[in-house]
Amino acid sequence: MSFKSGFVSIVGRPNVGKSTLLNSITGEKIAIMSEKPQTTRNTIKAVVTGDNYQLVFIDTPGIHKPKTKLGDYMVNIAVESLSEVDAVLFLVEANTVKPGPGDLYIIDQLKNVKSNVFLVINKIDLVDKAQLLPLIDAYKDLMDFEAIIPISALTDGKQDLLISEVLKVMPEGPKYFPDDMLTDQPEKLIAAELIREKILQLVSDEVPHGVGVEVISFKQREDKNIINIQANIYCEKDTHKGILIGKGGKMLKKIGSLSRIEIENLLGTQVFLELWVKVKPDWRNNEQMLKVLGYKK
Repeated sequence: MSFKSGFVSIVGRPNVGKSTLLNSITGEKIAIMSEKPQTTRNTIKAVVTGDNYQLVFIDTPGIHKPKTKLGDYMVNIAVESLSEVDAVLFLVEANTVKPGPGDLYIIDQLKNVKSNVFLVINKIDLVDKAQLLPLIDAYKDLMDFEAIIPISALTDGKQDLLISEVLKVMPEGPKYFPDDMLTDQPEKLIAAELIREKILQLVSDEVPHGVGVEVISFKQREDKNIINIQANIYCEKDTHKGILIGKGGKMLKKIGSLSRIEIENLLGTQVFLELWVKVKPDWRNNEQMLKVLGYKK
């Protein structure tokens, strides 16, 4: 039996469920999730290996109209990913009446790629099936998709169907990663992202988009099976720092406690986590800070 392999980019507007889909395909928490848009800031690769295939799914930042240099970076890497893959999953929401301006912009980008493009209509658990037909027809008129796949990344088990459809267009190829490898993300980077996820979940809408996390130390204790992690949380305003720390440090303790649990689940070992909050005005437009936080090569 021939072995198939290839790369699959997941693209779409912010908050359509790209990271949720990535996690449901792998069965593990690879990408952080939040109801707030623009959660994903970098490309994240997740590896799915079967008996006769290996697919590398790439979660990308939501394509949106950028307002900062960080936003420019996010959109650029999402668009660039389209030319480097064997297939593209274009993710849209079922609970919309018709394609919006953001979807139309992405379709314009997709018309220029040579990869096979699949339309994946997510969140079908939120609508009646009858509502899907007009939406499918609207997208069919805009582009000739390889296949149209309705799913609920959060609740249903149609990921096998999605994989089987993608495999139909995959070339024969090598195994790029070991069988037990789920992601190419370093543990240090995933830890930083898990901390940022808790901030997204716990802090008001104004603050999270101006927050970046840098893990400055990630060391195994010699005397115990404990990993010491130290991280800086960067924000853009003194008022944001006050919110992140909270009265008597309560918010920072809560962020740390919930982050530690997630990181321990990831690493399978005890973690000692220390967090500091630092103000870096307008860091999202600062080239050096973007490099420090891994958003700019």
